[in-house]
Amino acid sequence: LRFPPAAPLCLLTLLLPPLRPGAPISPAEPISQAYSLALYMQKNTSTLLQTYLQYQGSPFSDPGFSAPELQLSSLPPATVSFKTWHALDDGERLGHAQGAFLALTQHLQLVGDDQRDLNPGSPILLAQLGAARLRAQGLLGNMAAIMTALGLPIPPEEDTLGVVAFGASAFERKCRGYVVTREYGHWTDRAVKDLALLKAKYPG
Repeated sequence: LRFPPAAPLCLLTLLLPPLRPGAPISPAEPISQAYSLALYMQKNTSTLLQTYLQYQGSPFSDPGFSAPELQLSSLPPATVSFKTWHALDDGERLGHAQGAFLALTQHLQLVGDDQRDLNPGSPILLAQLGAARLRAQGLLGNMAAIMTALGLPIPPEEDTLGVVAFGASAFERKCRGYVVTREYGHWTDRAVKDLALLKAKYPG
């Protein structure tokens, strides 16, 4: 996956347009921008996961591989009951997404570092991991703009990774990367639904 040189700058320019001095801040515009980005991200999440699995070898690259029981304590799962999800208020909904994508940006950096060591000859995978991290950062910026427009406090950035076991085996690092790329897809799916609900609540 290759991006033209100006793509990252164009993406950030699209996500965070300058506000006119003194202009009232409406949540509709950042919600619309975040929703558009989340939809774009959603189109690429399965490709990232499949590319990741392809480069890890067996059992990860085996047809139909899935290990839903694998989790990371440092990365919140996206799964939640519909009743609980639908009952969230704006602050809770955005706060959960903000925390998840902050964690994902940090975990994607770690996975990228792992893969440079484990699969140094995989520029396609490394590029996809880098692009996913950039998009997660962009969505974080939009989430912050939405929260500001709604008068909600923006959670401070935290070190979600904590202490990383640098002596982890290759298999452990491959498992970690699998969980991260899988949960990136799940959280993107949830973000699309979160933002669709907010888009309907705050129409432009």
